[in-house]
Amino acid sequence: PGGRLLVLEFSKPTNPLMSKAYDVYSFSALPMMGKLVTNDSESYKYLAESIRMHPDQETLKSMMEEAGLVRCTYHNMTSGVVALHRGIKP
Repeated sequence: PGGRLLVLEFSKPTNPLMSKAYDVYSFSALPMMGKLVTNDSESYKYLAESIRMHPDQETLKSMMEEAGLVRCTYHNMTSGVVALHRGIKP
């Protein structure tokens, strides 16, 4: 009781232009850099795909509330590419 949960995770961009740029980066530039640096583009493709499977900001907030946390909030960073979620265990 009284503990705080903080989740800093990739999330869903709130700006359509940022969303398009982030998709290009995630699905083109990131795998290419992975190929050049580690000779492994597949792991970086998987990373981009797994990030897209993470719940969006409101969904994660709802999941935290359903788990019994209170005063749940989130703060978008970089136009929602990353979000910090907070919740308190009563």
